[in-house]
Amino acid sequence: MAKMKAGQALAQVLKSWDVDHIYGITADSINNTVDGLYQERDGLKYIQVRHEEVGSLAATADAKLTGKIGVSFGSAGPGATHMFNGLYDAKMDHAPVLALIGQSSTEVMNTNFFQEMNQDPMFVDVAVFHKQVVSAAQIPYVVDEAIRAAYAQKGPAVVIIPDNLSGQEIDYTPIKTPKIYQQPVHSAIDDSAINDTIAALKAAKHPVLWIGRGVAGARQQVIQFSEDFQTPVVTAVPGTGIMPSDHPSFMGSMGRLGTKPAFEVAQKADLILFVGTNFPFARFWPDNVKVIQVNNNPEDLGKQRDADMAILADAKEFLDAILAQNVKLPASKWLQAAQKDKANWDAWLEKLSKDDHQGLRAESVMAAIKDHAADNTIFGLDVGNNTEWAIRQIPLNHDQKFTLSGWFATMGYGLPAGMAAKLSYPDRPVVTISGDGGFAMVMQDLLTEVKYEMPIVNVVLENKSFGFIQHEKLVANQAPYGIDLQGANWAGVAENMGAIGLTATDLPSLAQAFDKIDELQKAGNTKPIVLDAKIVNNDPVDTSFMPLDPQIFDEATIKAFREQYELTDGQPALSEILNELGE
Repeated sequence: MAKMKAGQALAQVLKSWDVDHIYGITADSINNTVDGLYQERDGLKYIQVRHEEVGSLAATADAKLTGKIGVSFGSAGPGATHMFNGLYDAKMDHAPVLALIGQSSTEVMNTNFFQEMNQDPMFVDVAVFHKQVVSAAQIPYVVDEAIRAAYAQKGPAVVIIPDNLSGQEIDYTPIKTPKIYQQPVHSAIDDSAINDTIAALKAAKHPVLWIGRGVAGARQQVIQFSEDFQTPVVTAVPGTGIMPSDHPSFMGSMGRLGTKPAFEVAQKADLILFVGTNFPFARFWPDNVKVIQVNNNPEDLGKQRDADMAILADAKEFLDAILAQNVKLPASKWLQAAQKDKANWDAWLEKLSKDDHQGLRAESVMAAIKDHAADNTIFGLDVGNNTEWAIRQIPLNHDQKFTLSGWFATMGYGLPAGMAAKLSYPDRPVVTISGDGGFAMVMQDLLTEVKYEMPIVNVVLENKSFGFIQHEKLVANQAPYGIDLQGANWAGVAENMGAIGLTATDLPSLAQAFDKIDELQKAGNTKPIVLDAKIVNNDPVDTSFMPLDPQIFDEATIKAFREQYELTDGQPALSEILNELGE
């Protein structure tokens, strides 16, 4: 037992859970807590952000990238409310985070004091755990309880701390209960479930393996399954990279953030083995497809799509059990056709990336990012058209990582995610990809990257439009009202904030910019870099519905869609490829 202020004991609890950095902005209602962080600053770094939303989003990105809890703090009132974006992102994407919220001192609570709010009810919907401490001695133990709850329930935990309490001296004994980061999963998979799944795969003409984040860590199992059972593989977007993105049997994702081959194999599938994901757009699969769902959460079974078979099991254990049967199906024209469709798609993207006759294309920027990326680059993706372009082309075929705001889909995620990546993996290259809309929401924290010497490459795709919303308005036959954006000299802004600014307007200037980035990074650059890519405002091809199959759609409809999205050469429908192969 030792005497110390409660705020210092709180910081010791964080360190005992291997937390090495925390984001926030200090203020009068949380100063004593921050002073405790100062006392424990050796091994626990305070990252002073310029907006609490950025700190909250960065903490969530930490959790998504590392699996370890991310931590941020804010003052009472406005500091607390600024944090909601990050907390809701954590809730929706099941990321363990801890938010420490300041509160007015107990002697002025309930007196309508400055910035005093009844904060606990505010967090009822978003948090898996929310408590306000009522004594100084409680603080370290409630924080420890909150961290355990965040891990156990995979979501945000909130602890509200009246400022005077964290400044009081307490007798503190470190908590000896072992730190449990993950709940063990023990799946007793019935032999009948394995046998029935194999029988269904043998009977299917067009089987597809559809995976999500629940299959993370099972790359080799997924590859072997695809080879043994002759299945193309589709992922939910957050699961991209589990199978190497350049593998010939990896089709990409289905939906707006998808690909032509993923859409087409989904339309032609007669069996989908749906493993480790709660993919929300499964409800749009064809009605006649048979679905076998495997998930370790019983609540997710049948949630998005009625399943013909539902198997409660850990995804990796399930795949291991299937593969242990050593079943190898003969080569199929179905898989060959899907692989050809994928190869055609990749060639089409490469063709677009080499064309700047109308101006610089986003596909060209993505190709340059891909060409200059390392095998261990980490990508922070924002929300919008930039996500579509990025998820289709960034390399996720070695040890690269990426993070995005999946279910909550909040703009402004990219830059905070880059900060989290650099803090959690300081020796790895980090690239963020944002549209000009999302970047403008959080660009003040480029100063944070400058202050802490984070040599992050921030790519800004400026098309002067909310492009993702622009597409929705076009489809709905609505006027393009409220979507145009004022442009800016983002490279100049970066320079004025102490960063390095580069501009690309065509293929030659794009190549020069990336050569300069490589030169700077190899020379030990410590400044963040902003690449201001002035792109043409092209509507990326909508892969959520692609009327290309001549067996289903009339010639005029197919022609109009192809011309709209420049799909005129080298992109036959999957059904046409199957016909060519004699299937």
